[in-house]
Amino acid sequence: MKSFMAKKHEVEPKWLLVDADGAILGRLAAKIAPILMGKTKPMYTPHVDVGDYVVVVNAERVKLSGKKAETKEYDHYTHHPGGHKYVSFADMMAKAPERVVEMAVRRMLPKNKLGRQMLKKMKVYRGAEHENQAQQPERIELF
Repeated sequence: MKSFMAKKHEVEPKWLLVDADGAILGRLAAKIAPILMGKTKPMYTPHVDVGDYVVVVNAERVKLSGKKAETKEYDHYTHHPGGHKYVSFADMMAKAPERVVEMAVRRMLPKNKLGRQMLKKMKVYRGAEHENQAQQPERIELF
C-alpha cells in the first residue's frame, strides 16, 4: 500500500455558509478551523491546503460563556515604549465583531505560511448579508 498525498491541482474546494447567530465563540472556531485545514476530508494532507472556503454570517451575534463577556481582553503591542494596548471584548464587538471571529479561528490554525493561506479562505460578515452569493455557498449546521 502506498500513502496517498493530495496535490494542489487535485483539490476541489467547496464554499460553505455558517450562521454564527447565538453560537459560542470558541466552539464555533473549533468547528471552523478543521474545515479550513481540510481535516474533515478523507484526502487530508498536512502540507497541502485541501480545505474549503467558509463564509461566516451574523458575527455580531456570537456569544461567550460564563463571565468572559465582562472579563475577556484582547491585547497587542505597538513596538513603542509603553505600547502594550488592551481592548475589552465589549469594545471589540462594538467596533469590529468580524475580527473577534477571525482572531479565534486564526489562533487554532497552524502558525506558518500555510495557516495564513488557510485563513484567507474564511470570509466573515457582521450581519446576515454577504458578498459571496455568486459562489453559491452550501449552508451547513455545525451545532
